[in-house]
Amino acid sequence: MKARRLRGWSWIHKWSSLICTIFALLLCLTGLPLIFHEELGPNPALEKVADGSTRASVDAMIAQALAERPGEIVPYLFYDREKPIVKVPTAASVTSAPDTFFYKVFDIRTGKALATDQPNEGFIYVMLRLHADLFAGIKGTLFLGAMGLLLTLSIVSGMVLYGPFARRLAFGEVRKRHSNRLRWLDLHNLLGIITLAWFGIITLTGVINTLAAPIELMWQSNQLIDMAAQSQGKAAGDQKAPVDLVLARVRAAEPGMTVMTLAFPGTPFSTPHHYAAFLTGDTPLTSRILKPAIVDAASGEVVAVRDMPWYATALFVSQPLHFGDYGGLPLKIIWAVLDIITIIILISGLYLWLAKWRGKAVVADGAAAEFAR
Repeated sequence: MKARRLRGWSWIHKWSSLICTIFALLLCLTGLPLIFHEELGPNPALEKVADGSTRASVDAMIAQALAERPGEIVPYLFYDREKPIVKVPTAASVTSAPDTFFYKVFDIRTGKALATDQPNEGFIYVMLRLHADLFAGIKGTLFLGAMGLLLTLSIVSGMVLYGPFARRLAFGEVRKRHSNRLRWLDLHNLLGIITLAWFGIITLTGVINTLAAPIELMWQSNQLIDMAAQSQGKAAGDQKAPVDLVLARVRAAEPGMTVMTLAFPGTPFSTPHHYAAFLTGDTPLTSRILKPAIVDAASGEVVAVRDMPWYATALFVSQPLHFGDYGGLPLKIIWAVLDIITIIILISGLYLWLAKWRGKAVVADGAAAEFAR
């Protein structure tokens, strides 16, 4: 019975691994540079300012961005987590796809425009799209989520199989006097058990990240509507409060928090009559969790501020954990080393399967030749 169960787990491990390995390898290869996306991405040069607490007019920045893109609108403001900059995108409409945005970047202290590459272009952007959705949108994202579930099954089955295997060898032993396949088998198992916890966490957080679109839709159809219902709003056409006033009132309502994103009325993350500001805290954990504030677009009054639901919080926590963003550069280096080890595990798994398949083919050819005699 025990041998039968092990054969069943072996079958599960083999096929779950074979189906998802190529995609897991792609995710590991594209994820490696993404660990250092902040270091490798656009990095505008900032001038030194004597008083770092000053803030330039955001409305003036918006006016400058729109002057360069006549006929377009500003759907969002994106503040940087580490640097005193704000990204002001322009688009054809409030519902335009983010990859069509044109970004103008400003120093929030001086209001000066900064020279920088577009964040939706270049090497890091290509790596991100391959890693997130294979350039196939939500279908690609959900497909990668399914591959992540298969990879989770592969990890669990591999852990079950390692127990009986480990009893035959000392921990860390690699049988160097045997065939190449046995040496790679020992190395594959050793590296797999060493990185088991990390690989499992990265896989599970990756699966959670693929659910970002459904989670956003749930929040929009439930909490956003509920928050906005506390005030129907009076905005019509261009009768909107200045953005500087909106931001000032949001910061006054939540003095211990920082505005990271402002969604303008009519975008998917607001309503036709409200701004939506998304704030974060100042601790390593709360700096990754967004807290929405709904603002009446006509008066600039804060209508409601509420914590995100648990499923959205799980998404926010998983995103930085997936890329090792919690502990600065030292943790990113550790993440990169573990990622490289995982690449070795995946390649060695493919090699072991091919070597075994080739060995069976050689035996079959030998038997056929013997029979032909």
